[in-house]
Amino acid sequence: MSIASPPGGRRIDFTQTLHASTKRDYVARVVENDKAACAEIAGRFGADYWDGDRKYGYGGYRYDGRWLPVAEAIAETYGLRAGDRVLDVGCGKGFLLYELQRAVPGLIVTGLDISTYALEHAKDEVKGDLIAGTAAALPFADDAFELVISLGTLHNLGAADLFAALAEIERVSRRNGYVMVESYRDEREKVNLLYWQLTCKSFYSVADWEAVFARAGYRGDYGFIFFT
Repeated sequence: MSIASPPGGRRIDFTQTLHASTKRDYVARVVENDKAACAEIAGRFGADYWDGDRKYGYGGYRYDGRWLPVAEAIAETYGLRAGDRVLDVGCGKGFLLYELQRAVPGLIVTGLDISTYALEHAKDEVKGDLIAGTAAALPFADDAFELVISLGTLHNLGAADLFAALAEIERVSRRNGYVMVESYRDEREKVNLLYWQLTCKSFYSVADWEAVFARAGYRGDYGFIFFT
């Protein structure tokens, strides 16, 4: 885990090691299938995206325990304890929330996702804590959570919804926020991201993401994953 000094909050890496453990053939992603057609299907965030062929998304998003070290690092960084409330914006099947409760017994978790398929196939232990909704209009009161996280979600939003989502995360977070998005540091990583992505709408370098966070008034922490 690395921490640097950004404009608003801290830049913290919780996920790059996990992300980099998956091998990807970037060129094959573009030439072996009709990528535009695959992206259109992926953008529905239904069964094909989560549990269908790899060309549409995850190729089977199943619980395997890989998120526990991430959850433990998040819990330690933010000093989470029993009774604290945590919101995951773009929670998918709720695996990270489940691991957060394993890391901190008694933690109160809530997840929100646009994908009804993901919510219907979520981890049983947290399924009752998950709701359908959009990041740009969170159905929660101001300062409702000690920590609001959003991992791998906000880059899927266009500019208007992106700024709205950052403002909403800031609004409902009483104490801490953490956002992780896809980004790039050089031309190779930019090309790899363009080749690999299926649902990304906001393509920004690290410096541009930091400018977006500052312009949106987002004061929480943030991190990136890179396609190396």
